Amino acid sequence: MNEQSLKLVIASGGTGGHISPVIAVLTTLRERCAVDATWIGGTWGIEREAAARAGVPFIPIQSGKLRRYLSWQTPIDAIRIPFGYMQAYRHLKHIRPAVVFSTGGYAAVPTALAAARLGIPVLTHEQTAQLGLATRIIARSAAVLALSFPLPEASQYDRTARVIVTGNPVRALLFGGDATRGAAHFGLSPELPTIYVTGGARGSSPINERIERALPLLLPSMQIIHATGPTDANGDYPRLQAIRANLSDEWRGRYIVVETVGDELRDVYALAALVIGRSGASTVAELAALGKPSILIPLPGTGGDEATKNARVLADAKAALLLPQSEATPELLASHIIALLNDHARRAQMSAAARSLAPPNAAEKIADALIALANGPRNEILS
Repeated sequence: MNEQSLKLVIASGGTGGHISPVIAVLTTLRERCAVDATWIGGTWGIEREAAARAGVPFIPIQSGKLRRYLSWQTPIDAIRIPFGYMQAYRHLKHIRPAVVFSTGGYAAVPTALAAARLGIPVLTHEQTAQLGLATRIIARSAAVLALSFPLPEASQYDRTARVIVTGNPVRALLFGGDATRGAAHFGLSPELPTIYVTGGARGSSPINERIERALPLLLPSMQIIHATGPTDANGDYPRLQAIRANLSDEWRGRYIVVETVGDELRDVYALAALVIGRSGASTVAELAALGKPSILIPLPGTGGDEATKNARVLADAKAALLLPQSEATPELLASHIIALLNDHARRAQMSAAARSLAPPNAAEKIADALIALANGPRNEILS
C-alpha cells in the first residue's frame, strides 16, 4: 500500500454487532486515503445489504455456523466451511488485498483462514466481553487481535498475534444528536422525559411484551419511543400499533411505535433520558460512547452467557441496571424505569460512568493498525 490507497478485504457477517464496527472503521479509513474495499460474507446474512449501503462490492461464500450443541444442521455446515474456505482462497488470490479486516462471526472464518494461508495479514476484532468461538479460531493465525475490553484469556494469543485494546468502534453518525429535533420528528413534548426501547436490529419479543403490559404504569409520566424490530422478525409491530390506536388521545401521543429507527437514531439517543434494551455488543458500545443510562435485559442462552457479560461491563461500573429476563416482570421493570426517571442525580452518575468505559478513538486505532499491517512486510508472496 502507498500513502494514498488501501486495498482491503472485509470478512464479516451474521449480526449487527459484527457489522457496525466495519462501517465505523471504513468511514475512518475513507477519511484518510482512497480505499479499494471488497466485502466477503455469508450467502444469507445482513452483510450483503450493509455492503451495498456502504458502497462496497460484495462476494458471497458458503459458511457454516460454529455450534457448541447438537444440531441436525451440523453435518451440512461441516461441508459448507471447507467449501467456503476454498471459495475465499480463490477470491483472495484474485483480489490480492494488502490486509483483511475481520470482525468475527462464523461468516468471517473461511476468509480469515484463507488469508492467513496466503500470507495476507489479518486483523480480527472482538466486540464482546468474551472471546467468541470464531474469534478464537481466527486469532490463532491473525497478525493482530483487537479487543473492545481487556480480556485476560486473550494473553494465550500473544505468541502469534499482537493483542491490542481498541474499544468497540461506534458509527460517527450517532454523535451530535439534537433532543429538540428528535422530539419534533416524532411529535413528542419537550417537557416530558422520554425512554427509548430497543431490542436490537431484530427486536425482542420478550421486551416488547413487557413494555406492552407496563404501558398503563409508564404513560402517565413519560413518553416512549418503542422500536419493536422488523415485522418479519417477531410480528410485534402490527399488534403494538393496534394497541396504540386504542389508547386515549393523550397517551397515544406519548407512545411512538416503529419497527426500526433510521438516520434519526442520534436524535433519539439525545432525547432519551433512559434506554431499555438488550446488551448486544453494538448497543453496549453505543451506550458507553454516548453516556446513556440504561436498563439492560440480556438475551438468555447466548454462547458463554455473552450477553450477560456484556451487560455486566456497564452494570459493574454502575452505568446500567442489569435485569435478568427471568426476573423482569412488567411491574418490576416499570418500577425501575420510574425510579430512575425521578432520580436525576443517579442518571447523571450513570452517564458519567458509561462514558468512562468508552475508549476514545476506537475506529481510529483499528484504522491505524490496518494501515500499519498493509505497509508491513508480507509473510509470503502470493503466487
